[in-house]
Amino acid sequence: MAASEGTAPAPAADTAPRRLVAFIGRARQAAILVVLVLLLLATELDNHRFLSSQGIKDLLLDAAILMLVAVGQAVVVITRNVDLSVGSVLGISAFAAADLLAGGANPVWAVAAAILLGAGFGLVNGLLVSFGQVPALVVTLGMLYVVRGLDSIWVGPREITSQSLPAGYTDFGHGGLGPIPYLALIAVAATVAVGYYLARYRSGREFYAIGSNAQAARLAGIGLRKRVVAAYIFAGALAGLAGALYVARFAYVDATTGGGYELTVISAVVVGGVAMTGGVGSVYGAALGALLLTSINSVLPALNVSSVWEEAIDGFLLLVAIAVDRIVAGRVTSALRERSPHHG
Repeated sequence: MAASEGTAPAPAADTAPRRLVAFIGRARQAAILVVLVLLLLATELDNHRFLSSQGIKDLLLDAAILMLVAVGQAVVVITRNVDLSVGSVLGISAFAAADLLAGGANPVWAVAAAILLGAGFGLVNGLLVSFGQVPALVVTLGMLYVVRGLDSIWVGPREITSQSLPAGYTDFGHGGLGPIPYLALIAVAATVAVGYYLARYRSGREFYAIGSNAQAARLAGIGLRKRVVAAYIFAGALAGLAGALYVARFAYVDATTGGGYELTVISAVVVGGVAMTGGVGSVYGAALGALLLTSINSVLPALNVSSVWEEAIDGFLLLVAIAVDRIVAGRVTSALRERSPHHG
């Protein structure tokens, strides 16, 4: 049945605007990749140790966690929604995993618990947005503060450090195959799996249909509420997984873990070409956006540039990305208007 689902046609749409959007999306991802390569090469020319084996590993380690959360966020944004709670969900999931590990739990169960906890918060978000008909911005902003409050009550002044964690778990967080860390391999595997599902399966393409035109998707028989709930569960689960890997990466967690992370994630998603208006973009672009932002944050210290420029550059890229999205939306609207007389 999976094969038939994968070959089933998506809901009908105007081919010209779709081709325009697809072309611009591919060009945007290629542009991000070119900018990323040029940025890294220019930094290497100034600092010859930047792209050493350890330098590459550190760069990929910094990007891996953000990539995971960005992939989940991208699926939500594609449905024309947003999840502002991913940072707080990452934080509480990280502490849950660390607390279990410090108590002697099997690492597999600790990671599974973090994923389930994140998925649970995602389920609540999805139910409130889809069945409660509450705006996603309001629901997830409220969830951000709810989870932060729970985190503060549960964690309090406590902190878990490397001394309390299994050595094998933290070693995994820094290990890898040569300069490629295991965490990066997990992030890439998740990105490829999600990208394949969204592109090749009818149920995956329905996320795009919902974000493009929810009313048309409903008339085509797509279960909007079911898909929106699934998107939020998925984003929460990936945030939970990212929280568990955060513990392996940094071997430290407290009540402030994940604070402000949601804004960085949204920047990575938008810079990567996923339009906030829904229905446009890919998880590959979101992953590239995450890699670009983390690379910028690594490049500036290597060039002895003040860290105060990090947020300014991230904000500038976000504004440029939003401007490009508006231009693309205008072009698509114009194309539809031009073709509408010929299609009645």
